[in-house]
Amino acid sequence: MAFDTFFDFLAMGRHGSYVWSAYGFSIFALIALTWNTLAKRRKIRGTLIKRYLRNQTRS
Repeated sequence: MAFDTFFDFLAMGRHGSYVWSAYGFSIFALIALTWNTLAKRRKIRGTLIKRYLRNQTRS
């Protein structure tokens, strides 16, 4: 194994703060993009349903 202890694994040879912050920012970005996509999808779907129902009442 490359690291003797779990703490050495977390420290990653004094580069741990960079490595783990990069992982953290990446995961945050993926979660934010997913949430934003789903929120916009719900909004667009609601708009389309309202438009469809409005057009059905006109017919």
